[in-house]
Amino acid sequence: MTPTDKVEELREELRNITVAYGRGDIPKKKFERLQVEKSVDLYRAIVGAQLEEKEEILAEHHVVRAHMKLNESVLKEPEQAAISLFLTGRRLLRLRSVIEAGQAVRGDTSDRTVIDEVQIRDVINTRLKRELRLGEAITGAVICIIAFLFRSWLLVTGTLLVILGAMGILHGLLMPTKWIELDIHGGFSSEDDIIRVYGLRKKSARKLLKMLRERMARSS
Repeated sequence: MTPTDKVEELREELRNITVAYGRGDIPKKKFERLQVEKSVDLYRAIVGAQLEEKEEILAEHHVVRAHMKLNESVLKEPEQAAISLFLTGRRLLRLRSVIEAGQAVRGDTSDRTVIDEVQIRDVINTRLKRELRLGEAITGAVICIIAFLFRSWLLVTGTLLVILGAMGILHGLLMPTKWIELDIHGGFSSEDDIIRVYGLRKKSARKLLKMLRERMARSS
């Protein structure tokens, strides 16, 4: 089977899974598990088709980040940004795609899939970045305010809402989001092009970064 055939086979499997879930033939948990597994297989196959002869994937890391647009309803399931990183002996490739509820993952222009890369010899440094979860903290504060304003009607529920809101504020301010950012010779052409490694607690992220730094040291 050629790499192209493998990609098309996985796309068809993902389409069938999505259709079956829409009909109610498979439960949500099973659908989500299958979608994750097959999507990762698809992304790996797409990137694998672009590798040069004797070039192989040494480490990979996958994360999904949910984000809601300001003009979207809170009742609508937000888009998810899938980010897959693949390290070879020569370069780090990044595949980005958008997962929308009810739509089959395809890994092409229909779900805004793009692939970019950096050569390992061009990577100067890996920097740890932090950002407060302000959205989570603001949401917690709003919950606390609502619970206080309507405390005479909410009674016991109001106390629980205050606790929940306070926990949201503390989590947002005391546990910032962390990621690794790459510095390269000449810099990236735009903010969107900067390669970032999210999900640092995952074993796959630690492995990829360790191997990347080892190869950076060899090429320096």
